[in-house]
Amino acid sequence: VDFPTEPQELLLGFLNSTINAQVREMMGFQSPMEAKAMASLPAAVREWLPALTNASGRVNAEAIEVERLEAALKAWTMPLQYQLTLKTLFRTCFQLRSPESGQTHWTLAYFLQAADNPEYLVDAATIWNHPVERLVYENRTIDQPQETFLRGLGLASRLYPVLAPSLETEYPQSFHLNPIQAYEFIKSVAWRFEDSGLGVILPPSLTNREGWANRLGLKITAETPKTKQGRLGLQSLLNFQWQLAIGGQIISKAEFDKLVALNSPLVEINGEWVELRPQDIKTAQTFFASRKDQMALSLEDALRLSTGDTQVIEKLPVVSFEASGTLQELIGALTNNQAIEPLPTPTGFQGQLRPYQERGAAWLSFLERWGLGACLADDMGLGKTVQFIAFLLHLKEQDALENPTLLVCPTSVLGNWEREVKKFAPSLKVLQYHGDKRPKGKAFVEAVKKHDLVITSYSLIHRDIKLLESVSWQIIVLDEAQNVKNSEAKQSKAVRQLPATFRIALTGTPVENRLQELWSILDFLNPGYLGTRQFFQRRFAMPIEKYGDTASLSQLRSLVQPFILRRLKSDRQIIQDLPDKQEMTVFCGLTADQAALYQQVVEQSLAEIESAEGLQRRGMILALLIKLKQICNHPAQYLKQATLEQHHSAKLLRLEEMLEEVLAEGDAYGAAGAGRALIFTQFAEWGKLLKPYLEKQLGREIFFLYGSTSKKQREEMIDRFQHDPQGPPIMILSLKAGGVGLNLTRANHVFHFDRWWNPAVENQATDRVFRIGQTRNVQVHKFVCTGTLEEKIHDMIESKKQLAEQVVGAGEEWLTEMDTDQLRNLLILDRSAVIDEDEG
Repeated sequence: VDFPTEPQELLLGFLNSTINAQVREMMGFQSPMEAKAMASLPAAVREWLPALTNASGRVNAEAIEVERLEAALKAWTMPLQYQLTLKTLFRTCFQLRSPESGQTHWTLAYFLQAADNPEYLVDAATIWNHPVERLVYENRTIDQPQETFLRGLGLASRLYPVLAPSLETEYPQSFHLNPIQAYEFIKSVAWRFEDSGLGVILPPSLTNREGWANRLGLKITAETPKTKQGRLGLQSLLNFQWQLAIGGQIISKAEFDKLVALNSPLVEINGEWVELRPQDIKTAQTFFASRKDQMALSLEDALRLSTGDTQVIEKLPVVSFEASGTLQELIGALTNNQAIEPLPTPTGFQGQLRPYQERGAAWLSFLERWGLGACLADDMGLGKTVQFIAFLLHLKEQDALENPTLLVCPTSVLGNWEREVKKFAPSLKVLQYHGDKRPKGKAFVEAVKKHDLVITSYSLIHRDIKLLESVSWQIIVLDEAQNVKNSEAKQSKAVRQLPATFRIALTGTPVENRLQELWSILDFLNPGYLGTRQFFQRRFAMPIEKYGDTASLSQLRSLVQPFILRRLKSDRQIIQDLPDKQEMTVFCGLTADQAALYQQVVEQSLAEIESAEGLQRRGMILALLIKLKQICNHPAQYLKQATLEQHHSAKLLRLEEMLEEVLAEGDAYGAAGAGRALIFTQFAEWGKLLKPYLEKQLGREIFFLYGSTSKKQREEMIDRFQHDPQGPPIMILSLKAGGVGLNLTRANHVFHFDRWWNPAVENQATDRVFRIGQTRNVQVHKFVCTGTLEEKIHDMIESKKQLAEQVVGAGEEWLTEMDTDQLRNLLILDRSAVIDEDEG
């Protein structure tokens, strides 16, 4: 086969052959309905359609019918042919001019226009006065100007036959249109001209042909009621005034009547031409005749109007909205978070908020004053927890915490929340409501009165809803609010039932898969703001998800922006506030399975250790520590089971949740900023269990690098992890095989799943990521099981941080020097850390 040497010829040949074959195959199939429709077509058409699919392409019909078919096809394809033959850089253009003073007719003037510069125009008179092959005009050369001009005029007359009489003149330059024809041109013809490659210029006030801003409608001016005390809330009614407006101009009833009397779809207001639609006239007349004093405008309406959402009152569109006084301040702050003054770190806060965290706490405080629900959706690691704690402490110090706050979170982080509150705001009184021994009935109500913050789990919400409903909550907070993304789930319905004056959602992933998840969270925060679930699906979710409707996406973003504060680690303002490396401890409880095994192994082993001595005793202690670490990881590891399906682990559950947020970073930033993570473990057998489990749960390929990984596999893994944007975003490494000698700077998260208790070893592992070449902030997450030896050793190391390497520098050997009582105190399980299985 002799292929063309030119790439363009080769590509065009391929496209022509492919499209021709596909069209022939498609035309070769005919449904019964199509066959029935064919029977009613003219004979020449019936012959022509099958001819498209056979080799000869011959049409057998009467000559006159073939001529009609040819003419129809020519007219049909003419716009396309015009564009294909348009080899010059110029096109015919039509400018619609409004009537001169004292006139009623509109003028459509003809020009040649530069395709690359719409402002470059050559009028028809100039073209006719220069019958040349090449016209030089304003430093540009136009080839065959008259032919190009006439070709465009011919196409225009076929698209809009009204213009045909002007082409009968020897030198056509323009054509007069009456107001009805001018309106028809704007509404129905101009876009067809543009789609066919012709230029169109309209009067500035008439250029927006889709939902014109110059329509007849209402101008609204609103402010908050001067007598209103306390929080407003979305449904609070505002003081407002309305005026009739058209084209941005306010008009009185008398002026409106004069415009109606003109009986024209286009009217002039203060030198600008605007549309006056018959249906708008009728609506306005009905509006004037109605009882306008009964109209109402809520804060929700005002927010919608300020974000550009199309609103109607009594069927008249609101074409202009202005807020004044405190309402103006509210709307300005909601649409520009920077306008809110940062909240100074509260006096009793143990620590220092970063500048962006002060802004986040201030934002929560601002929305609380107005009674508007808030979604704090910062990236994982930016401190949503401390921002909320600072905000709550601020309320208490301002004597504004009149009733208790309920915080709902996953069971796996219940203990973590209590610990964080006690660490940063010890003056806040916290009640953890979970487990079999939780207070019931009146005892619960009395206990709540003595606390500022009650922490409970999602799984308890729907089970204890009646009891929780009996309390007057000031604030309800959802941590990991994606847990209510399914609005039909029991826990989602339950949290909506709970009464509160202010609601907060904390989540790093407000949308994971579908926009309905966003609706569910926003409907919890501000019920009804985004309409019903069905309305939201029809108005936003379907157009955006199915058709990629950018206008609907922009409208939705404007509507939700006031209630969602989301900062990314990639934001320039945030990066300068962050340290290069953030270290965080992730506290997790034990499930009932884990607790039972842990207790059993401790009691059995301590009895044996008590009677042992010397090296045997030291060996037994080290073996016991390994067993307990395995149980803290997952019962299946200790029991040597082949999968992780039979039992549960709170530590593994928390790892899954955090990895989902890491992967969501990739969705938010694209490949260049994709979240990538390393998971370190000291047990190769745990890595072998973890890899297939996480691959199934997260739907992603995951690398596992350990001692038995071949040199070739190791190099391939590192190369793909570092350089392949589509490569696996997570790598599990055994601490011995992956702790040194690797450069893995593409990762920005490091998880120490089980602990070596040697800071030097852990830091070496972390430095696979935090080293020269790392361009992003690194987050280090160290997992600790509460109530176990992990927490007690962690506390010992933290309390002696400066001496930590000296004290425990030899790994766990120092533990073997303890006597049995010391060992028992270290290893004994704190039962309060055990998670209720029904809640997990």
